[in-house]
Amino acid sequence: MEFPVLETSRLKLIEIKEEHVDKIFQIFSNEEVIRYYGMEPLKQKDQASNMIKSFSKSFQEKRSMRWGIYLKESEEIVGTLGLNNLSIGQKRTEIGYELLPEYWRKGIAREAVESIIHYCFEELNLFRIAAVTFTENESSYKLLLKIGFEQEGLLRGYIYQNNKSNDTFVFSLIKPEWKRTF
Repeated sequence: MEFPVLETSRLKLIEIKEEHVDKIFQIFSNEEVIRYYGMEPLKQKDQASNMIKSFSKSFQEKRSMRWGIYLKESEEIVGTLGLNNLSIGQKRTEIGYELLPEYWRKGIAREAVESIIHYCFEELNLFRIAAVTFTENESSYKLLLKIGFEQEGLLRGYIYQNNKSNDTFVFSLIKPEWKRTF
């Protein structure tokens, strides 16, 4: 299966390759970006390279997909967006995304997420998309609610980061609800 490239008016969602290692390192070594990601910041560029290899391997194994969010205007990757725990047979996945801080609150995440939702429901024929956010990550869960996700509950101690287990909210969007608003 060839990696799908998706396009919106301002963005191109592209496969992350080794040539993007500097940008991936910049994103995932930024403490503000990964504060709610569930990992510690990268310290060395080879960690970013290993991450890219992992993205590629997981895509080949049809377990996940991760796009670089490429801003057409500046011709650079400003974040990533992915499908985690992808299960085509069970018709479900989880979505996750992050942007460099200078691109927050510009509608970029929403534009990228809406494009991926369309891809999931129309191209992959999935039924359910979930999202897990730290309870403190108000910007992220407000975006999900605006797009039509519903909060399902609280996962206590779900993500271990910064030497502690953190509570998270779980959200979902199912295809019939999306079709009503689409």
